[in-house]
Amino acid sequence: MKIALDAMGHDAGPAPLVEGAVLALREFTQISRLLLTGDTAQLEALLKKHNCNDSRIEIVHTTQVVEMHDSGLDAVRKKKDSSISRAVDLVKSGEAEAVVSAGNTGAAVAACTIKWRMLLGIDRPAIAAMMPTEKGRHFVLCDAGANPDPTQQHLEDNAFMAVAYCEHVLNRPNPTVGLLSNGTEEFKGNALTLATHGLLKASGLNFYGNVEGHDLFEGTVDVVVADGFTGNVVLKTSEALAKSIFRLLKRELYANPVRKAGAWLCKPAFLSVRAVTNADEYGGMPLLGVDGNCIIAHGGSSPFAVKNAIRAACSSIQHPLNPHIVEAVQRSHDSAKNAPQPA
Repeated sequence: MKIALDAMGHDAGPAPLVEGAVLALREFTQISRLLLTGDTAQLEALLKKHNCNDSRIEIVHTTQVVEMHDSGLDAVRKKKDSSISRAVDLVKSGEAEAVVSAGNTGAAVAACTIKWRMLLGIDRPAIAAMMPTEKGRHFVLCDAGANPDPTQQHLEDNAFMAVAYCEHVLNRPNPTVGLLSNGTEEFKGNALTLATHGLLKASGLNFYGNVEGHDLFEGTVDVVVADGFTGNVVLKTSEALAKSIFRLLKRELYANPVRKAGAWLCKPAFLSVRAVTNADEYGGMPLLGVDGNCIIAHGGSSPFAVKNAIRAACSSIQHPLNPHIVEAVQRSHDSAKNAPQPA
């Protein structure tokens, strides 16, 4: 497996990315080539620091970095030699099979969309985020930040893409689909939600109906469809809440010796819950709808999270999803064309 890592795209610079790359190479023998795009001098110094001379690593020198405040589209147009642009180019040329980026999400989405183009039948990309539930199963939140201003057709396409992900990557037959809204009743929601509800109801998918915030983590559905703005807020708020709860628990459990003793006895349970709710365990999120494999990671990813993002890239190569997305969307569009028109 050949993977390109945007080695300059991180809030803290390349150090966490290089450390994560080293961890990935030590654990994942299926990686045949890991291409690091970025400043050669910095990357070589960091690899030397970790005593890494793995022959599978190749540095692709770049002279520009996309900052987090840069416009995604402008970054692709004006910074053609940036680490993210070159990483995406490597996939386009066939030198790599997937790209991993923890940098500017807008730039990563724009680069993949412009350079790879969209899959047949898909107009806009979407990010699929794995979210934990009380039942131990995860649900897929789609979109988690790629397209903040979608149409109802884009949201229907998000549903088809996320269902294909559930079926062919998570091995869940006939997954249930919910539409995120402010009430479970069919008449609840804004104009976009109401219009999308009608499309999903007639889509042939296993549509559950509207779901509210409190339904999400109960595991009511396998797929939750949302616009990219709302989905990103849900994702970041959920992750921040999980971290806050564990900080509060730690503070209270260390308040006195008796509580400390109880915490020690319960430590395995706390670690299990933390593993389920820790975003670093998942590493990155696939960008669906583009004609290639891209994993989007958080800008503040730890080295452990970077390692797992690279693992997710390996999985995206191992389970080719795009042909299934094209087939599902095309089948839906054909059904819509052949449906009887109202008089």
